[in-house]
Amino acid sequence: MIESPYVPILELTRGDTIESVQFGALTVVDPQGRLIASHGDPNAITFLRSSAKPFQALPFIIAGGHRHYHLTRQEIALMCASHSGTDAHVAVAVHIQDKAGISEGNLMCGVHPAYDKATADAMLLRGEQPTANRHNCSGKHTGMLAFAKMNGEPLDSYLELYHPVQQRILHAMAEMGGLPVEDIHLGVDGCSAPNFALPLYNAAWAWARLADPSSLSPQTAAACQVITDAMTAHPEMVGGPERFDTELMKLGGGRVVVKGGAEGFQNIGILPGALGPGSGGLGIAIKISDGDLSGRARGAVALEVLRQLGLFTDTELEPLSTFGPSKPIQNWRKLTVGELRPAFHLSVKQPTP
Repeated sequence: MIESPYVPILELTRGDTIESVQFGALTVVDPQGRLIASHGDPNAITFLRSSAKPFQALPFIIAGGHRHYHLTRQEIALMCASHSGTDAHVAVAVHIQDKAGISEGNLMCGVHPAYDKATADAMLLRGEQPTANRHNCSGKHTGMLAFAKMNGEPLDSYLELYHPVQQRILHAMAEMGGLPVEDIHLGVDGCSAPNFALPLYNAAWAWARLADPSSLSPQTAAACQVITDAMTAHPEMVGGPERFDTELMKLGGGRVVVKGGAEGFQNIGILPGALGPGSGGLGIAIKISDGDLSGRARGAVALEVLRQLGLFTDTELEPLSTFGPSKPIQNWRKLTVGELRPAFHLSVKQPTP
């Protein structure tokens, strides 16, 4: 019998009885690669999905693409986004495309309805069909195309793993995660771009370095700073109205950089100084084993990790109470019949100097 890397991480009660349990694993790592805390197996291998987007933008920023095209922080944030497809998101995507000399027609991400309900409803009323720029990954794809265009590389094959853009991204992901390239498992994401599976430990380490890149080369460290500055300055571009990543970064006020991915994956970077004067950065990787299709687990678990690490107090987390970390379960008459609550306690190891 194969032992699962996942353990109980969230539970729902009805009355005084635990009715349902969701399983998962999480890891907290510092920029030097030291394991600070974990729950479940830190070596569980899983796909980052959209949590990889900052690293998919990283080689472009290292190469000076943002300066080449005179991109704003708002535009850089959209390149790291799983945006909601609002008119504001589309306008920013179009601005990048105009600067890069590409068009929406070059995007190979596919098409889906806007995530933002108000936007989707308005489009329906005016008979407007969604196009590629409404896709949550249109910023990422626009960035990849802009990178290829800057280097005079083919646009029609920019998603192929052999393409120079994808090879640079793969090597950047390996470097940030502290893994040989050959140890990264590859797959195709929902938007048709290559995606990466690696141990939770290495995913957390990559995010620790993104948040606190002081141990990296000056060029890479500066690029990481550009990305985190953009994402934290414009969290509305990274997600959208009422989206977890956006709301958490707004609450964090520059202390955390956040990006979730499909199938119950979540990464968080805690920036230097956020946990007190002189504190270093941390990276957090969370995986909900069943994919969290209900959407109830990932945010609750993430907030509980941050609470236990001491980044937020219970009072400070009240604006995000719709996500957790604990919240009442109500029936159709709005009677409280149970509770959603985290099912873990972290033993946090203080990093040594």
